[in-house]
Formats: sequence, structure tokens, C-alpha cells
Amino acid sequence: MSPSTAAFVGQNKDRLLQELFAFLRIPSISTLPENKGDVDRAAKFVADSLTGAGLENVAIIPTAKHPLVYADWLHAPGKPTVLCYGHYDVQPPDPLELWKSPPFEPVLRDGNIYARGSADDKGQMYMHIKAVEALRAVNGTLPVNLKFLIEGEEEIGGESVAKYVAENPAKLKADVALVSDTAMYAEGIPTLCIGLRGLVYTEIEAKGPARDLHSGLYGGAAPNAVFGLVELLAKLKNADGVIQIPGMYDDVEPPAPAEKQSWKTLPFDEPEFLKKEVGSTRLTGEPGYTVLERVWARPTLEVHGIAGGFTAAGAKTVIPATATAKVSIRLVPKQNAEKIIAAYQKFVQDNAPAGIKVEVRVLSAGEAIMVNPDHPAIDVAARAFRDVMGRETVFVRSGGSIPIVGDFAKHLHIPTILMGFGLPDDGLHSPNEKYKLSNYYAGIVTIAHFFEQYGS
Repeated sequence: MSPSTAAFVGQNKDRLLQELFAFLRIPSISTLPENKGDVDRAAKFVADSLTGAGLENVAIIPTAKHPLVYADWLHAPGKPTVLCYGHYDVQPPDPLELWKSPPFEPVLRDGNIYARGSADDKGQMYMHIKAVEALRAVNGTLPVNLKFLIEGEEEIGGESVAKYVAENPAKLKADVALVSDTAMYAEGIPTLCIGLRGLVYTEIEAKGPARDLHSGLYGGAAPNAVFGLVELLAKLKNADGVIQIPGMYDDVEPPAPAEKQSWKTLPFDEPEFLKKEVGSTRLTGEPGYTVLERVWARPTLEVHGIAGGFTAAGAKTVIPATATAKVSIRLVPKQNAEKIIAAYQKFVQDNAPAGIKVEVRVLSAGEAIMVNPDHPAIDVAARAFRDVMGRETVFVRSGGSIPIVGDFAKHLHIPTILMGFGLPDDGLHSPNEKYKLSNYYAGIVTIAHFFEQYGS
């Protein structure tokens, strides 16, 4: 680890924090049309930061939705090229009443930065830019060639960046991609994620009568769209959490024995996980699998929301004509998204209750990804992480999905280093999202150290 890079971070701590605070104050909520101007402002902030760090060819690239930001520095002949990816958009902060401080007024509390986007992904993405600044300030140059691609639609599916990657493989050509949008397994444990689940996100719409009906006059004869939808959803999974769609588990490959053995060495405490992270009375899921297997290496099906009928205060006795549910399926390596979607759609049609017409709309689909832990760049990243954090790097999977990793593998034919500095309790997408301040600084130093080691 370069002591000079660490010294640069130490000498500039206040400025580095205030710059991040300025970034976090921009409410770049990609899903809300009324925040379009804020999203554009965040893109400009990123572009200005890249320019300030000494990157070249900085461009804000318009798309059908929100802009991409590109930059590069290609003056290290014979050295590898790293493609750095991140996103500047954030989730809506609702429910606002549960925040202890305003979501877009970042505060430092108990050693943590509290703000929407602090960990996901502004705080983590910004470390890449600051690592470049630190290296250039200390050495006057960079040890590797760098390309940056930062998007503003990650939280709404990432359509524009996927299209851009598919259409620009020559421009984005690199040896490896670097993404900091994951978490360490636990505080102080350097962690590289080598597996991500895929995601199929859908809407199911159920239609019953032609219009809402009086339940006194028609109850007992007319089909109820909400009840029909609930009945259908209940058939998708049994009480043990086993998905009932035929063929769902046909291509599921269990983790290798060595990988499962390594998970046993992680400091996982099931009662602690239940109490601190889940907060319910008990855990659920498929019998015969450990919690880590269920969240990392098994397919899942979840209902995210149901809309339909009358939900305002008071009473209104209607039989609803329509109802909609948001449903997702997480995929594991070897599962084919198209095959699963076809089986899912058939199951929904075959199991529609009497009098209920159903339609499945697929909003997004991405395959699961595994990265070879023996890849040279992964090995360098693991050593760099270990050098800074002072203990051996562990390899884990994540139950979540980062579709861009699949796009990089498919179109650029490169692996992605998933080197995240978040913590499991950072509250991504929830009220009081946080990012540990010391991890922000350590991340800048670690990424700079990785660039140096990979370049040598």
C-alpha cells in the first residue's frame, strides 16, 4: 500500500467528505419524473468530478431516459485497462417519517454518513474518482489505463447503459471491470463478491368483471380480481417456500464443496441475522438448505406489492374489476431466463382462477453471473484488499443482481471485480441508509492500491 496515497487521503479528509456531501444533497431519484432535473444535475456533478480528477474525454451522453457519463485516461502503454462502473441515481426515500434526519441532508452520526445514496452507490462510486485524484496528486500519472462509465438508471433497470455497452464494445474495451456496489461480509472483513443472482421482474394483471361491482348485489356470483390474484399468487410457492413452477429447479447447480466449506468459516450468526437484519419472529425458506445457501445459491420468488380495489379510509363495498401484483424471480447460475419466463407465464395462465383473465408483463430480465476467483485481476484485488484491511480477503456470493456485470461478460468478454465497502446493515433502499465514514476513506486507498498493484 502506497503510504503517500494514504497520506493524501489523511490530509484531505474534510474536503473529500464535503464533496461527497454535496453529491448526496442532489435528490437524483431516477424513477420519479419530477426529479429529472436533479438527475441531470447529478450527471453534471459526476462529469465535473471526473474532469477535476484529471480524466480526459469526459462526456455526458444523452439516452432515451437518463444520461450516461463517460471518461478515460489512456496514457499507460503496455499496462492493463480497467473499466470503472457505478451509478449516480438513487431510490425514493419514502417513508420520510422514518428517517431520523432528512434523506438529502447528509449528516455524520456515530461514525456513519446518513443519506439516501450514501452506500448505494454515490459514496462507493465516488471513491473510484477520488482514488484517481489521489494517485495523480501523488505520482503525477496513473499506473493503469482507465475508463469510466457511470449511469443514472441502475435503480430502474439500467436499460440505457445495457444498450450502450452492447453498441460500443470497441470504445469500452478493457481487461477487467471494477464495481463497488456491494458490501463487505462483515465490518473489517475484506470481501470480493464472485457470484450474483439473476433477476426476472414482472407484473401480473388480473381482470374479473368489466367494472367494479356492488358486492351486495353481485357478491357470490361475480369473480373478484383481487381475490383471484391472491389465489394465483398463493399457488406459485408452497408453505415451505418451494417454487411450484414446473422446471424451476432443473438447471440449478449446487455450490462446489470447496465454496460451501469456505462459507462455513464466515462469522455468520443465524439468531443475530434474524434479529438485526431481518427483524421478524423467524426465518423462512426451503428446508434442507443453510441461510447462506438460500440467499446466495437458490432461486427465489417474491411478491413486492399488490394494488387493486378500494384501500382508502372508510368503507366501500366493491368487487374489484382489476388487480396487479409486482413479482420477481431471482435466478442462480446455469438457469436460463427465457426458459424460466416461459414456464412462469404458462403456470400463471394454467392456474388462473375461474372468471379471471391474467396477463404477465416482463419488465426486465438478467442472468446470474459467476466470476472465476482464480482470474489474475481478482487475485490482485484480493491481495490489495488484504494489504489495506489487514486480514485475508473472503469470497462470497450476493443474493442481489447487478445486470451490468452480465452485460460486461456478454459484450466485452471481461470479468468484473465486485469490490464493495458497504456493510450488511447499511439499509440500502430503506430509511436511514448509511455508509461508514472510515470505509469511504479506506475504499479510496484500497482502490488506488489495486490500480498500483495491477499496473505493476
